[in-house]
Amino acid sequence: MTTATTDMLHHHDDHHEHHANEADATDIFGFWMYIMTDCILFATLFAGFAVMYQNTASGPALGTLFNMNYVLKETMFLLFSNLTFGMAALAAYKNKKALILTFLVLTFILGSGFVTMEVNEFINLIHEGHSFQNSGALSAFFTLVATHGLHVSFGLLWILVMILQFSLAPNVNRNLKRRLTYLGLFWNFLDIVWIFVFTI
Repeated sequence: MTTATTDMLHHHDDHHEHHANEADATDIFGFWMYIMTDCILFATLFAGFAVMYQNTASGPALGTLFNMNYVLKETMFLLFSNLTFGMAALAAYKNKKALILTFLVLTFILGSGFVTMEVNEFINLIHEGHSFQNSGALSAFFTLVATHGLHVSFGLLWILVMILQFSLAPNVNRNLKRRLTYLGLFWNFLDIVWIFVFTI
């Protein structure tokens, strides 16, 4: 191979790597912009809930409507799903595809358990006559919690897509690791938001 050919190949590799780095930087910026807009969304919903919390329209106080043991179990499902996702991320770092898939499946199961419990809680509240139409407090509660639940549901769909992509890929490549990192940030963000919801 001539020196000129070698120089051309090095130039091509450098050019390709430069474009890949630019694409990564754009992806990261776009993703953080999305997270920031979600922060604003949830901050608005929290503010609305704080304002409307006392507006029960002569109905029972919100605190009396919830079974906190049930909500704690619900919370554990989401927190443990964060742990299993962390294990999937560690497996990706070590390029262990089977472990990645195992922990992603566990994360999906735990996340699905959380959403199922949340929907069940909504159904029970409505069945007992405490729907979002009854008062400003209930309306704010349903809006805040349902918005979070919808985000978790989209996260579950994303996890399914990642399971499919890892299953079909011949190896754990750079692009899959990057997508898994973005999903991890999103999933962690949902955990943090839920901790605020649970605390309030």
